Amino acid sequence: MLEHMKMQTIGELAKIDFSVTVPARRLSLVTDALKSVLALAGQGARPVNEEGEELYAFEEVFPEAHPGMAVRGFRGKMDMTQEELAERLGIKQTRVSELESGKRAISVAMAKRLAGIFDISYKAFL
Repeated sequence: MLEHMKMQTIGELAKIDFSVTVPARRLSLVTDALKSVLALAGQGARPVNEEGEELYAFEEVFPEAHPGMAVRGFRGKMDMTQEELAERLGIKQTRVSELESGKRAISVAMAKRLAGIFDISYKAFL
């Protein structure tokens, strides 16, 4: 059942905001159908939060980001040099540099070691 619909024309585009109530058992079918309609219009579906604000994926906002940036950020927050971090991890400074620059992937084992040093969840580095 269509509960609310608002339309607005902005230049050559038309914006339609609406909410729909559907049986829970049909939710995935309705969602897929709506995504197909949007694809026909050359648009994608963007999720919104409870306040109606559009949500963006991390990759959309920071396309050049990689997990090594978190290492650099936490290291800087702790006022630690690459050499000091390397010593605590038992690796060479050049490897820390490679991790931070994204030239070397961070394994789960390394993420857990970093998490222990920075006292956060290892998932921050994956």
